Amino acid sequence: MTEEIESKIQESNLTNSELISHFREKCKICAHHRIMHNELGVCEGVMNKPCTSGCDKFEAE
Repeated sequence: MTEEIESKIQESNLTNSELISHFREKCKICAHHRIMHNELGVCEGVMNKPCTSGCDKFEAE
């Protein structure tokens, strides 16, 4: 992790458990975790496999 990203995390006052909970949240469209979606919300799948659900927007369960 770069120092810049580490600094942003520290400045946000979020705990590691809060960050982990955020990224572990599942999408109600494709059921993949948030971390599997890119910055546009499009699901990039798991284990380098594309998402076959057609999910192009993350929506939390």
